[in-house]
Amino acid sequence: MVKKVQIVSLSSGIIGEHKVKHETTLGIRRLEEYGLTVSFSKHALSGLDYIKNHPEKRADDLIEAFCDDSDMILCAIGGDDTYRLLPYLFEDDRLKRALKNKIFLGFSDTTMNHLMLDKLNFPTFYGQSFLADICELDKEMLPYSEKYFSELIRTGKISKIVPSDIWYYERESYGKEFLGTKRRSQKDRGFELISGKPRFEGKILGGCIDSIYDIFDNSRYPDTVSLCEKYELFPKKEMWKNKILLLETSEEKPSADLYRKMLIKLKNAGVFDVISGMLIGKPMDEYLYSEYKQILLDVVNDPELPIVYNVNVGHAQPHCIIPFGVLAKVDAEKQEISFEY
Repeated sequence: MVKKVQIVSLSSGIIGEHKVKHETTLGIRRLEEYGLTVSFSKHALSGLDYIKNHPEKRADDLIEAFCDDSDMILCAIGGDDTYRLLPYLFEDDRLKRALKNKIFLGFSDTTMNHLMLDKLNFPTFYGQSFLADICELDKEMLPYSEKYFSELIRTGKISKIVPSDIWYYERESYGKEFLGTKRRSQKDRGFELISGKPRFEGKILGGCIDSIYDIFDNSRYPDTVSLCEKYELFPKKEMWKNKILLLETSEEKPSADLYRKMLIKLKNAGVFDVISGMLIGKPMDEYLYSEYKQILLDVVNDPELPIVYNVNVGHAQPHCIIPFGVLAKVDAEKQEISFEY
């Protein structure tokens, strides 16, 4: 059972800005209502500019969070440059030496941190963050998201995932005046099997495809490819054998052409040749929902490879939590993903 939570800013430093103070105050209160002791890492509240300019301090915070007496490391939010922590975590096996058994939870650009920890065979949890989920402006956390967060802090694991009955449009503003207001919602479609057999299994790994693409492409930052290659962040082809690949798109809502390019990078890396199946998160606001689906089928081009589309994970609310590093059993007919520890 989780008793102490430490919040870290490993990418964006937005939670240190005054404009989100009403959100962080709400989030802290909600965590305390669970009976949790809440703390922030030394630099987590230092603001956007400081966090952007000091990746070494972000790395220090992660090391300290693993070394302290907290039970959970909760990522504040995503961002776009978490790869910059690589040299500060992997030189001299610094991260490896600091690891202690505890929950690590985050999503979006935190994909990079999940891959870092996977290199060290450390299991993590993907799908929620402090600002995106705990600080939801409605009077309560979104019920589907709260269900999985509550299970994680009560039991230390996630036993099973089922689809959400509804999905929510992204808010147009997160200002203080929207405290207590509801999101617009629509009925959801459930998990969609778009290729292959309905039942498959394997350990899940992956995350935000936009961040994964940066491992292979220098369009966002000039040193992403060289740094990620130096520290072998992306698993080699043989390491993907019998794994389930999780992919979801960011709030940047990639164009159809870019989505195709991102998938082709993974295809060229040989990932689709060896995995046991794929889980695809619902796009935010169902942007290019059908187009993404068809592009997936075109690029993967393997009718035998199971692909389950429209999983409630990633940037489209609400969010489940997906364990990485444990055996997952997917049953699209039963509309469930179960986990064995």
